[in-house]
Amino acid sequence: MSDIKFAAIGINHAHIYGQVECLKRAGAEFVAFHAIEDDLAKTFGEKFPEAKRVSDPKAILEDASIQVIVTAAIPGDRADICLAAMRHGKDVLTDKPGMTTFAQLDEIKRVQKETGRIFSVLYSEHFEVPAAVEAGNLIAAGAIGQVVNTVGLGPHSLRLNNRPDWFFTRNRYGGILCDIASHQFEQFLFFSGAMDGEVVSASVANRGNPNRPGLQDVGDAHVRTATSSGYIRVDWFTPEGLPTWGDGRLTILGTEGYIELRKYVDIAGRPGKDHLFLVDRKGVQHVDCANVDLPFGRQFLDDVRNRTETAMPQERCYNAMKLALTAQQMAEVGTEWAQ
Repeated sequence: MSDIKFAAIGINHAHIYGQVECLKRAGAEFVAFHAIEDDLAKTFGEKFPEAKRVSDPKAILEDASIQVIVTAAIPGDRADICLAAMRHGKDVLTDKPGMTTFAQLDEIKRVQKETGRIFSVLYSEHFEVPAAVEAGNLIAAGAIGQVVNTVGLGPHSLRLNNRPDWFFTRNRYGGILCDIASHQFEQFLFFSGAMDGEVVSASVANRGNPNRPGLQDVGDAHVRTATSSGYIRVDWFTPEGLPTWGDGRLTILGTEGYIELRKYVDIAGRPGKDHLFLVDRKGVQHVDCANVDLPFGRQFLDDVRNRTETAMPQERCYNAMKLALTAQQMAEVGTEWAQ
């Protein structure tokens, strides 16, 4: 038996499967979940039969044996779930985005400080991607010197027929930079070795989906710290011909070399995913990262046990979302989405 039990409240995004698997791999016991949607609950329950479906989230929140709550609810609802969990003495691992407004961010920070609980976001494009983890290992070992610039690209496949209505409602998903690009903002801070940064410019648009006016199908941002700069672009324009949901890429430029990640596909023809290219003074290397260890889940559970911050510093967790929210707000000035 594991010494840590966890439960899920809200399973609207498929990332919930990765969140559960992340903690299970690390040795936690998945015991219960709450979802109001019968169709989602049926598929989820078949995947994780060990977890009991409960009709009232209070049954999870008030169960003292459950220490961690995971959620991938509709983005606009995640903050309230996390707040309720922390107020009931539980640590939280949410899907990105962790929240969709500055008011929610402020309240989460206040309650986290007040309760002493852990609020964490599973930025899966970093922590669940072996190539991204290995890039961090190489940079920590000095492989490319000091990082001076990153370019993070997060293209996604829209697949309209598989998307629920909330996905196209601006105040429910939070906007494309708040939602998808929160991955890239976190990676910018991590690979730059920074806890915070500044958004220099940002834009969002609906270029190809006029029948879905709430959807933002492309967005980009320029960011910087005192020692680095970065560019982020996210979109919903992955062509149907690509054999996966998106050609996620990250280029990290250092003073002594650079690393390029092709996270999910190598369009040049190499099979599989998790391709890392390292260019330095010695030459060019292709590194297959398929077997790289993913430590986030173990580190998170150790943090739950020891009240530490080894998986991800709380400050960087917050500031990645602060940058995403700031960019989203900046990009929407003068647009139909301006609040």
